[in-house]
Amino acid sequence: MSKFFGYILSPVFYFFFGLTLCIFHPIQWICHRFFGYKAHKVSVDILNFFLTYCQIFLFNSVRFKNDYHLPTDRPIIFTANHQSMYDIPSMIWFLRKHSAKFISKIELTKGIPSISINLRLGGGANIDRKDNKQAISEIINLGRRMKENNWSTVIFPEGTRAKDGQVKTFQFGGIATLLKVVPNALVVPIAIENSWKIVRFGMFPLTTGHALKWTVLKPIEPEGKTANEITLEAETEIRKVLGQ
Repeated sequence: MSKFFGYILSPVFYFFFGLTLCIFHPIQWICHRFFGYKAHKVSVDILNFFLTYCQIFLFNSVRFKNDYHLPTDRPIIFTANHQSMYDIPSMIWFLRKHSAKFISKIELTKGIPSISINLRLGGGANIDRKDNKQAISEIINLGRRMKENNWSTVIFPEGTRAKDGQVKTFQFGGIATLLKVVPNALVVPIAIENSWKIVRFGMFPLTTGHALKWTVLKPIEPEGKTANEITLEAETEIRKVLGQ
């Protein structure tokens, strides 16, 4: 039934999702051009609020659970499993007070309304996966911006989406590079549940009636631990929540 309703509701979802992207593209440009970074960030936050709750058109619920008081005066490396592109808008919205940035493929910086302009102007890292030197340099520069502005970063250490929801082995390279630049950054795991189910049949039809959930787990203090140990601890805690 979820697939059946997906054939009916996917066009509705895509219409409003795409309309939101198109509306906020010029809004972002105007905010950045005339009012600067802070105004641009507000426009991006609002954009991602609407993108997050476009899920109502698929009858999917959205829940972000955080039982921890996370600091806003210290950089944070949010470390999450990755299930679909729909993981990201909710993380931007719910982590907005932490100014969470993303490490993205450089190909995404062109051709996508709202998303591409935000990747170019928002302060994240846009990496060329075929050029290791460029990728490392981008991540280092992101770390410097984190340090200077108390920004945070979201990392998906699996390196790709888990299309079946099964967590892949976490790679520690990105976390290690950031911690070299921002050694005082707090590492916070986040477990993402059920967003893979939306795209289990690909881009069409999307499926309906899922309980999408983001759970913030116990923060990890990096002092006295290697990047490998931190990454393994984050992966282990996320697997526990997902029953894997």
